[in-house]
Amino acid sequence: MSLAPSIACIGLMGKHDNPLHISIFEPHSAAKGAHLEFSFLLNASLDIFELRTSDRNRVDQDLGMLQAIDERLSIWGWQTGTGTKFAVIVDMWGKQGRPSTGSAIKGEDLKPVFKALQTAYIRLLQNPFYTPDDHTPMAAARSRGSAGEITSKKFIAEVKRIGDVWKPGLEKV
Repeated sequence: MSLAPSIACIGLMGKHDNPLHISIFEPHSAAKGAHLEFSFLLNASLDIFELRTSDRNRVDQDLGMLQAIDERLSIWGWQTGTGTKFAVIVDMWGKQGRPSTGSAIKGEDLKPVFKALQTAYIRLLQNPFYTPDDHTPMAAARSRGSAGEITSKKFIAEVKRIGDVWKPGLEKV
């Protein structure tokens, strides 16, 4: 098994900065408190999304690397025209959890991931039984505690597939 970087977490946030979906991948998914830790990291990236998207001349949805957390983890971002945010946390140590040598991530390495995520999200929106308005903070408050996260099994499976198959240099996910 190679020591290539891998995806540690994929997060989708709504236009109101509400979490829509979080997937955590090996070896992090087995760690105690991983969901809370990655939720915090994704939430912390929202300020950087706001800074990057405040440029009115920006035409590309790809926001590149938003933040390097440490020598191991970095957050990369993409924002749709409707304000939905996709964040991918890359683990430079890979699935084996050991430092890899000579591997670096370039911005174009993650474009196939973001395009595949956007395609999966568009397919979810095309589902007549999915109502995006049920996933806003106000709708969650009205339902008294419902988190408003995406529950579509097909969408969740596609996000998991995207995170599992990606590796640097892959042209299509």
